[in-house]
Amino acid sequence: MKTSVGLIGLGLMGRPMGHNLLRAGFPLVVWNRSKDKAADLVRAGATLAASPREAAAHADVLITIVSDPPALEQVLWGPQGAAEKTGALDGLRPGSVLVDSSTVSPDLARRVAGACAERGVDFLDAPVTGGTWGAEKGELVFMVGGRAEVLARVQPVLAAMGRRFFLLGPNGAGQTVKLGMNLLLALEVDALVEALALVTAAGVPAERLIEVMQSSMGRSPLLDVKAPLILKNDFPPSFPLRLMHKDLRLALELAQQLGTPLPAAAAAYTTFSAVKDASPDDPDFAAIARFWRKPRPA
Repeated sequence: MKTSVGLIGLGLMGRPMGHNLLRAGFPLVVWNRSKDKAADLVRAGATLAASPREAAAHADVLITIVSDPPALEQVLWGPQGAAEKTGALDGLRPGSVLVDSSTVSPDLARRVAGACAERGVDFLDAPVTGGTWGAEKGELVFMVGGRAEVLARVQPVLAAMGRRFFLLGPNGAGQTVKLGMNLLLALEVDALVEALALVTAAGVPAERLIEVMQSSMGRSPLLDVKAPLILKNDFPPSFPLRLMHKDLRLALELAQQLGTPLPAAAAAYTTFSAVKDASPDDPDFAAIARFWRKPRPA
């Protein structure tokens, strides 16, 4: 009998992850704050739960992938002061596994691990990378914090959605590495758009810099993907700027806790904040290129 899976969070990443779970034959129950985002998964065979608690109650493995720490807290513990317990933690059965693939703080991951342990539930913090294209192709990379035996139990489920699984240490390690990696990705794109601003201000077309970069040590798969968006000034959200802004904030908060200065990250956060606040849409994080294309906020 196939492992029953619950999935909470049906955004840009969660929805294609759900379709891959269904294609792999896993019984799937889903929940999302906006029910309309579940419609195509329900048509494909998923069951729609009435609450996070109900989704958890039907799952051997529950996967959460939501936008930020407050969203995860509400999904797991339920709204503060609510008369009825609707949080997923109250629905999880002893012996089940919670896998959180959101990007949150390591401290929150450890707090969730403690709450799971009190209920006889195993926990992995397992944020992902790979963008929407990786989610659609089932080629995500999971950065995992937790115990090896728990990862081994859920790896058949994760394998429906991803291709690589890195066990990085105890609970919180997955989130720590994810924040470090997203910091690097943010700085890569920030460096590219700054270099383009310099070159174009001097009268050289942006394409010329890209051509040289692609034939040099400056090339990277990330820039292969983002440079065309920047050249076209078109930013469909594969990784929304608002989420990268959140991840930079979490990285800076972690750095402050650890007493580790991150001057480049602090400067990039200022740029991301300015563009996020000035953007009327929900663009990809490559849209920080707009910082040099529009009047900067005062």
